[in-house]
Amino acid sequence: MSRRDALARARAALEAAGVPGAARDAEILMRAVAGPVEAPDAAALARFEALVARRAAREPVSHLTGRRAFWRHEFEVTPDVLDPRPETETLVAAALAAPFARLLDLGTGSGCILCSLLAERPEATGLGTDVSDAALAVARRNAAATGVAARAEFSRADWLDGVEGPFDLIVSNPPYIAEDEMAALLPEVLREPRGALTPGGDGLDAYRVIARDAPARLAPGGRLMVEIGPTQGDAVAALFRDAGLAGIAIRPDLDGRDRVVQAEKPR
Repeated sequence: MSRRDALARARAALEAAGVPGAARDAEILMRAVAGPVEAPDAAALARFEALVARRAAREPVSHLTGRRAFWRHEFEVTPDVLDPRPETETLVAAALAAPFARLLDLGTGSGCILCSLLAERPEATGLGTDVSDAALAVARRNAAATGVAARAEFSRADWLDGVEGPFDLIVSNPPYIAEDEMAALLPEVLREPRGALTPGGDGLDAYRVIARDAPARLAPGGRLMVEIGPTQGDAVAALFRDAGLAGIAIRPDLDGRDRVVQAEKPR
């Protein structure tokens, strides 16, 4: 069977299963098993068909390939970490808008934010925290793969518990989906670690902890930046304001939706 015929069959199967972006996903899976080869051999086609069947069962593409492109790199992704999303690049871009030397990434997951920022700032060092040992293992491997391992530390911590500053930049993409929004998520999203998706309740619990504890770990003039859900900007901004932070702003993503809340510690 030719590559074109195999892709056409895969696309039809994925569309029949209700998978969004069926043609794109079929091409990604084909590249994963056969690269650019126009006439894949029987073994490659068998692997491809097996991956298509798993995708039709709504396994995330990143879990099938073990990789996800983010910012300027490809990161290892496993079922133990949140799948990096393009919207999170808004946080990286915002963080790079000003200098930093010492960075803290709360709930680092795959380490994609920490590694992307350190790769762009060769003189900076950083710490990534997470409550999951499995996630921290993925993050360490990604740090090595992106060439920043010598400048990146990783520690098991529940947000800022046991973390000592000061840092001149603290970033986080915490779980923020409200409990009553979970049922509307795509099936493949629900296969990701629940603790990385939602804290339960109104989705704001992580921001409450960060607003309470992060200012004490910031150097004067240091910045705090968090990713948010598109309806949470005003609520998170108010938490930061009540914590005594200044320069509060809400930044949109490329689709114009509120995506990042930023603030700084007064000098």
